[in-house]
Amino acid sequence: MFSKSCNYAIKASIFIAKYSLENDKVGFVDVAKEIDSPQAFTAKILQTLVKAGIIDSVKGVNGGFYIPMRRIASTYLVQIVHAIDGDSVFSGCGLGLVQCDENHPCPVHDKFKSIRDELSAMLHTTNLEELALGIKSGNTFLKS
Repeated sequence: MFSKSCNYAIKASIFIAKYSLENDKVGFVDVAKEIDSPQAFTAKILQTLVKAGIIDSVKGVNGGFYIPMRRIASTYLVQIVHAIDGDSVFSGCGLGLVQCDENHPCPVHDKFKSIRDELSAMLHTTNLEELALGIKSGNTFLKS
């Protein structure tokens, strides 16, 4: 459903949020290692997230990426998806057809619409704080 970039962006944001809950910053090399992503690709994704206002960065010796504490609970997965993949996950055809709508549906249009609606609801109601707390507690994991 999501692009590889979006998967990495979500994982990176959760990992950075975990560090931010501890009032700490994390470098892009550590992020790349934790989410099993190439370093250059990770750096590009993180810059996109900074430009979108999802994460912040500080350069220098004590620098790194972080999310201000006040924004962790108010940052939802939908914001990350929009920043990386746009709205195609909410409007694209399940079979990838260019034209697929109520008037010209593909064979899976109606079934895929309900899945897309459920996904949208989850993305709009799931914030980085709850996901980062799951990682921090050891109840959830970012890699196998």
